[in-house]
Amino acid sequence: MQRLRLRFSRGPELKYISHLDLIRLWHRAFRRAGIELAYSEGFNPHPRIHLAAPLPLGVTAENELMDVVVNAVVAPHSLMVRLNRQLPPGIEVLQAMTVPVNSPSLQAQVRRAVYTVEICPGGKPAKVESSIEWLLNLESLPWYHMRQHKKREYDIREQIFDIYLADATPDRYLVSMELKCDSEGSGRPEQVVKALGLSEPEKICRNRLVLDAS
Repeated sequence: MQRLRLRFSRGPELKYISHLDLIRLWHRAFRRAGIELAYSEGFNPHPRIHLAAPLPLGVTAENELMDVVVNAVVAPHSLMVRLNRQLPPGIEVLQAMTVPVNSPSLQAQVRRAVYTVEICPGGKPAKVESSIEWLLNLESLPWYHMRQHKKREYDIREQIFDIYLADATPDRYLVSMELKCDSEGSGRPEQVVKALGLSEPEKICRNRLVLDAS
Protein backbone atom coordinates (compact mmCIF):
# COMPACT_ATOMS: atom_id res chain seq x y z
CA MET A 1 0.00 0.00 0.00
CA GLN A 2 1.28 3.45 -0.92
CA ARG A 3 0.05 7.01 -0.41
CA LEU A 4 0.82 9.58 -3.06
CA ARG A 5 0.26 13.31 -3.28
CA LEU A 6 -0.65 14.71 -6.69
CA ARG A 7 -0.44 18.30 -7.82
CA PHE A 8 -2.77 19.04 -10.74
CA SER A 9 -4.38 21.83 -12.74
CA ARG A 10 -7.98 22.31 -13.84
CA GLY A 11 -8.59 24.48 -16.88
CA PRO A 12 -11.68 26.23 -18.24
CA GLU A 13 -12.81 23.08 -20.08
CA LEU A 14 -13.74 21.43 -16.76
CA LYS A 15 -14.42 24.38 -14.48
CA TYR A 16 -18.14 23.61 -14.22
CA ILE A 17 -17.92 20.00 -13.06
CA SER A 18 -18.92 19.33 -9.46
CA HIS A 19 -16.68 18.03 -6.68
CA LEU A 20 -18.32 14.58 -6.87
CA ASP A 21 -17.95 14.47 -10.64
CA LEU A 22 -14.29 15.37 -10.27
CA ILE A 23 -13.81 12.44 -7.87
CA ARG A 24 -15.53 10.15 -10.39
CA LEU A 25 -13.28 11.48 -13.15
CA TRP A 26 -10.19 10.61 -11.12
CA HIS A 27 -11.56 7.18 -10.22
CA ARG A 28 -12.16 6.41 -13.90
CA ALA A 29 -8.70 7.67 -14.90
CA PHE A 30 -7.00 5.42 -12.32
CA ARG A 31 -9.01 2.42 -13.47
CA ARG A 32 -8.18 3.03 -17.14
CA ALA A 33 -4.52 3.57 -16.27
CA GLY A 34 -4.43 0.16 -14.60
CA ILE A 35 -3.58 1.57 -11.16
CA GLU A 36 -5.55 -0.15 -8.39
CA LEU A 37 -6.86 2.22 -5.75
CA ALA A 38 -7.25 1.18 -2.13
CA TYR A 39 -10.77 1.40 -0.66
CA SER A 40 -12.04 2.55 2.70
CA GLU A 41 -13.50 0.01 5.10
CA GLY A 42 -17.07 -0.17 6.33
CA PHE A 43 -20.53 -0.72 4.85
CA ASN A 44 -20.01 1.72 1.99
CA PRO A 45 -16.40 1.40 0.77
CA HIS A 46 -15.15 4.19 -1.49
CA PRO A 47 -11.84 4.78 -3.26
CA ARG A 48 -9.27 6.56 -1.11
CA ILE A 49 -9.10 9.75 -3.17
CA HIS A 50 -8.94 12.89 -1.04
CA LEU A 51 -8.82 16.38 -2.51
CA ALA A 52 -7.28 19.05 -0.29
CA ALA A 53 -10.26 21.41 -0.64
CA PRO A 54 -13.34 21.37 -2.87
CA LEU A 55 -12.93 23.58 -5.92
CA PRO A 56 -15.98 25.81 -6.48
CA LEU A 57 -17.88 25.62 -9.77
CA GLY A 58 -16.61 28.04 -12.37
CA VAL A 59 -13.16 28.34 -10.80
CA THR A 60 -10.02 27.19 -12.61
CA ALA A 61 -6.94 26.02 -10.71
CA GLU A 62 -3.20 25.98 -11.26
CA ASN A 63 -1.91 23.94 -8.30
CA GLU A 64 -4.53 21.73 -6.67
CA LEU A 65 -3.53 18.97 -4.26
CA MET A 66 -4.92 15.47 -3.87
CA ASP A 67 -3.86 12.40 -1.87
CA VAL A 68 -4.56 8.89 -3.11
CA VAL A 69 -3.82 5.48 -1.65
CA VAL A 70 -2.99 2.63 -4.04
CA ASN A 71 -2.69 -1.09 -3.30
CA ALA A 72 0.61 -1.68 -5.07
CA VAL A 73 3.72 0.49 -5.01
CA VAL A 74 4.16 2.53 -8.19
CA ALA A 75 6.86 5.00 -9.20
CA PRO A 76 5.45 8.54 -8.89
CA HIS A 77 6.64 9.59 -12.35
CA SER A 78 5.15 6.47 -13.93
CA LEU A 79 1.83 7.13 -12.19
CA MET A 80 1.81 10.72 -13.45
CA VAL A 81 2.49 9.68 -17.06
CA ARG A 82 -0.08 6.88 -17.03
CA LEU A 83 -2.78 9.09 -15.52
CA ASN A 84 -2.20 11.97 -17.93
CA ARG A 85 -2.77 9.59 -20.85
CA GLN A 86 -6.26 8.86 -19.50
CA LEU A 87 -7.32 12.34 -18.37
CA PRO A 88 -9.52 14.54 -20.60
CA PRO A 89 -8.44 17.97 -21.86
CA GLY A 90 -8.58 20.54 -19.09
CA ILE A 91 -6.99 18.53 -16.31
CA GLU A 92 -3.35 17.49 -15.94
CA VAL A 93 -1.16 15.95 -13.25
CA LEU A 94 1.82 18.26 -12.77
CA GLN A 95 3.67 16.38 -10.05
CA ALA A 96 3.41 13.18 -8.00
CA MET A 97 5.29 12.28 -4.83
CA THR A 98 5.12 9.64 -2.12
CA VAL A 99 4.02 10.71 1.38
CA PRO A 100 3.86 8.65 4.59
CA VAL A 101 0.71 6.56 4.79
CA ASN A 102 -0.03 7.64 8.37
CA SER A 103 0.72 11.35 8.00
CA PRO A 104 -2.11 13.84 8.80
CA SER A 105 -4.87 14.12 6.23
CA LEU A 106 -4.34 16.65 3.49
CA GLN A 107 -7.65 18.35 4.31
CA ALA A 108 -6.49 18.96 7.90
CA GLN A 109 -3.34 20.70 6.68
CA VAL A 110 -4.93 23.32 4.40
CA ARG A 111 -4.96 26.82 5.88
CA ARG A 112 -5.24 29.36 3.04
CA ALA A 113 -5.97 29.66 -0.67
CA VAL A 114 -4.49 32.17 -3.09
CA TYR A 115 -6.71 33.41 -5.94
CA THR A 116 -6.40 35.67 -8.95
CA VAL A 117 -9.67 37.37 -9.88
CA GLU A 118 -10.17 39.06 -13.24
CA ILE A 119 -12.67 41.91 -13.37
CA CYS A 120 -13.65 44.51 -15.93
CA PRO A 121 -12.30 47.99 -15.18
CA GLY A 122 -14.83 49.97 -13.16
CA GLY A 123 -12.80 53.04 -12.40
CA LYS A 124 -9.17 54.01 -12.23
CA PRO A 125 -6.65 51.61 -10.62
CA ALA A 126 -6.21 54.09 -7.76
CA LYS A 127 -9.89 53.68 -6.91
CA VAL A 128 -9.52 49.90 -6.73
CA GLU A 129 -6.44 50.21 -4.55
CA SER A 130 -8.29 52.65 -2.30
CA SER A 131 -11.14 50.14 -1.87
CA ILE A 132 -8.64 47.41 -1.03
CA GLU A 133 -6.91 49.62 1.53
CA TRP A 134 -10.28 50.47 3.11
CA LEU A 135 -11.22 46.81 3.49
CA LEU A 136 -7.84 45.74 4.85
CA ASN A 137 -7.94 48.50 7.46
CA LEU A 138 -11.24 47.26 8.89
CA GLU A 139 -11.20 45.14 12.03
CA SER A 140 -14.40 43.38 11.01
CA LEU A 141 -17.08 43.50 8.32
CA PRO A 142 -20.35 41.65 9.02
CA TRP A 143 -21.50 39.92 5.85
CA TYR A 144 -24.01 37.41 4.60
CA HIS A 145 -24.98 35.55 1.48
CA MET A 146 -27.89 33.31 0.53
CA ARG A 147 -27.24 29.66 -0.16
CA GLN A 148 -30.03 27.25 -1.01
CA HIS A 149 -32.57 29.72 0.39
CA LYS A 150 -30.65 29.94 3.66
CA LYS A 151 -28.96 33.07 5.00
CA ARG A 152 -25.37 32.57 6.11
CA GLU A 153 -23.94 35.33 8.29
CA TYR A 154 -20.22 35.74 9.01
CA ASP A 155 -17.36 38.22 9.31
CA ILE A 156 -15.86 38.48 5.85
CA ARG A 157 -12.88 40.47 7.10
CA GLU A 158 -11.57 37.63 9.23
CA GLN A 159 -11.43 35.45 6.10
CA ILE A 160 -9.02 37.80 4.32
CA PHE A 161 -5.24 37.65 4.82
CA ASP A 162 -4.18 39.86 1.92
CA ILE A 163 -5.49 41.57 -1.23
CA TYR A 164 -3.68 43.64 -3.82
CA LEU A 165 -4.08 44.86 -7.38
CA ALA A 166 -1.72 42.59 -9.32
CA ASP A 167 -2.18 44.11 -12.77
CA ALA A 168 -4.25 46.78 -14.50
CA THR A 169 -4.81 47.25 -18.24
CA PRO A 170 -7.53 49.10 -20.15
CA ASP A 171 -9.34 45.77 -20.64
CA ARG A 172 -8.99 44.06 -17.28
CA TYR A 173 -7.89 44.30 -13.67
CA LEU A 174 -6.30 41.35 -11.89
CA VAL A 175 -6.85 41.26 -8.14
CA SER A 176 -4.82 38.80 -6.07
CA MET A 177 -6.22 37.64 -2.75
CA GLU A 178 -5.16 35.22 -0.04
CA LEU A 179 -8.17 33.88 1.83
CA LYS A 180 -8.93 31.57 4.69
CA CYS A 181 -9.46 27.94 3.67
CA ASP A 182 -9.80 25.41 6.48
CA SER A 183 -12.28 23.21 8.30
CA GLU A 184 -13.94 26.25 9.91
CA GLY A 185 -14.78 27.91 6.61
CA SER A 186 -13.41 29.30 3.40
CA GLY A 187 -13.33 32.79 1.95
CA ARG A 188 -15.16 33.22 -1.34
CA PRO A 189 -13.45 35.46 -3.91
CA GLU A 190 -16.70 36.61 -5.49
CA GLN A 191 -17.96 37.79 -2.08
CA VAL A 192 -14.72 39.66 -1.40
CA VAL A 193 -15.03 41.39 -4.78
CA LYS A 194 -18.59 42.35 -3.87
CA ALA A 195 -17.44 43.72 -0.50
CA LEU A 196 -14.91 45.86 -2.36
CA GLY A 197 -17.71 47.33 -4.48
CA LEU A 198 -16.15 46.06 -7.72
CA SER A 199 -17.85 44.53 -10.74
CA GLU A 200 -18.57 40.80 -10.81
CA PRO A 201 -15.56 38.60 -11.61
CA GLU A 202 -15.06 37.62 -15.23
CA LYS A 203 -12.71 34.80 -14.22
CA ILE A 204 -11.48 33.28 -10.96
CA CYS A 205 -8.38 31.10 -10.68
CA ARG A 206 -7.15 29.37 -7.55
CA ASN A 207 -3.39 29.67 -7.86
CA ARG A 208 -2.35 27.53 -4.92
CA LEU A 209 -3.27 26.16 -1.52
CA VAL A 210 -1.19 26.99 1.55
CA LEU A 211 -0.63 24.11 3.98
CA ASP A 212 0.16 24.18 7.68
CA ALA A 213 3.93 24.54 7.97
CA SER A 214 4.16 22.69 11.29
